[in-house]
This record gives sequence, structure tokens and C-alpha cells, in this order.
Amino acid sequence: MKRTIIKIDEKLCNGCGLCVKGCHEGALQVINGKATMVSELYCDGLGACIGDCPEGAITLEEREAEAYDETAVTERLMPTYADQTKIVSQASVSHHGCPGSREMTYTLPVDEHKSDASQRGELQQWPVQLHLVSPVAAFLKGADLLVAADCCAFTVGDFHQTYLKGKRLVIACPKLDQGKDVYIRKLSEMIDHGGVNTLTVMIMEVPCCGGLLYLCEEARKAASRNVPLKLIRISLKGEQLEEKWM
Repeated sequence: MKRTIIKIDEKLCNGCGLCVKGCHEGALQVINGKATMVSELYCDGLGACIGDCPEGAITLEEREAEAYDETAVTERLMPTYADQTKIVSQASVSHHGCPGSREMTYTLPVDEHKSDASQRGELQQWPVQLHLVSPVAAFLKGADLLVAADCCAFTVGDFHQTYLKGKRLVIACPKLDQGKDVYIRKLSEMIDHGGVNTLTVMIMEVPCCGGLLYLCEEARKAASRNVPLKLIRISLKGEQLEEKWM
């Protein structure tokens, strides 16, 4: 199949290995002093490693390549993921990759003196974009996962207090995001290996947003564990139109 995948210019590569640390899929290794792609199966083609290369040796190209296989990536990195689940908080762990994809879990401070007008946010983890979240991130274990369409948080005024509080969050756009099959596999891995407790999918009333519900339903079918799935549908004015268990 023809798809976007990384390209390494060996003439520019100095073998520093920073891209290896920045690749969360384990697709890169330094071999004979040069960064090398271990297998096309492990490269998602997002190019997160590009910013880690100080020599500009990594670019993206569109060519014939094997399809990205997230299941193979999970199996390859499972020992690493198992070690990560022992870490309660990773905020202080040294990270050499892209800061935007660094996995973090944090506890929110309790401040009883805050007024309603200055309510704090309820997000307790990073990252949140579904493509960037590891399917076995430590913060998913035993979590109630909110799978929200990108627009929801901007539409609902009390999104944090009413919908996000006490949950972990991933966001996606079923209309604009690429790799819907990757989303299905990733969500099913979150159920089977990440250990999520429940799924709540929050979508807008526009027809295209229903694709996110479809992805969650397909992921639940593909998973070996059967977890509860709740649907919350929001109007364009930020009002809740529907809430039900699927």
C-alpha cells in the first residue's frame, strides 16, 4: 500500500540516537552508527521523531510500504509498557522525545477557597490526543475513559466539572483525523491491555460526529474484554441531548 512514512538520510545522520528515544513505537534503532528503521510495520508515519533529529536527517515521504500495525507495536513494546505501569507518576522522569507526547500523570490540588468563577480544570494526564496516547499508558489502568470529539470541550461550558471530573481523557475527530483503523485497534488495546474500566463517548449532534461512536463500538467488539459503553450527545449550543448506555 502507498502511505506516508519516514525517510532517513544516512549522509546527514550522526548516530546520536535522539530519534530512537523519541519514537514511542520502537521503530528506530542505531545500527552501525546510523539511525535505522527496524520495520515499516512499526512506523505510524506521523513523524514525531523529526523534531528530535538535530541534523535534519529525518523527513516524511509517500511511498509503497507495509501498513502500520499497532498490535505488532504493542507486542514489541509490551515489556517496556509493563515497566511503565509500575510508575505512579512520570512527571519527573527524564524525557528526550517530543515534549508534547511525554506521558504524565498528576494529582490535582484541593483548594476549597476557589469560587465557582475560578474553577480549576479536571485534566489529570497528558497527552490527550488519541494518536499520541499509548494504549497501555499507566494512567489508563482501572480508569473510566472519556473519548470526546474535539469540539465538545469548546462547546460545553462546564465540560471539566460535569463530564471530565474523575475520568481520563482522549480526544479525536472522526471526520478530519486519519487512521480510523488505527483508532479502533488502539481503543481495543486500551480495553484489553491498558485496563480501562468503562468507555464514555461524547459527540456533537452533527452527523459526522457519529463516526466516533462507531469507532468505540467496533473497538469494543474487537476487544476480548467487554466494558460498559456510554453515549453522550451534545447540541451545537452545548446542551446535552442524549445520555444512554449502549
